[in-house]
Amino acid sequence: MSDSDAQNGVQSAPPETGVPTASLDDLASNLLWRIGRVSDDGPVTVRVGLASSAALFHELPRLRTASDAELQAAVEEGSLRVEWVGARPRVGSER
Repeated sequence: MSDSDAQNGVQSAPPETGVPTASLDDLASNLLWRIGRVSDDGPVTVRVGLASSAALFHELPRLRTASDAELQAAVEEGSLRVEWVGARPRVGSER
């Protein structure tokens, strides 16, 4: 998946979250992620978390690198696994 494909996917994503684009941009600059598989036959996994949770990434089982083709296939099959690492950020003016 090329950078332009990813960018086009982000631009065409439905605004279901109700989160302003500016807030998403601010959040994205503070994210860490890892993509791979825990085992050869495991699902392609995307681990995402805030930079403040970096130490938690090291406590999880290491991910074997997944190729672009494996990632693309997982997206097309709907088998991509997404894991949030650490505390979830608060968005907006939640109280």
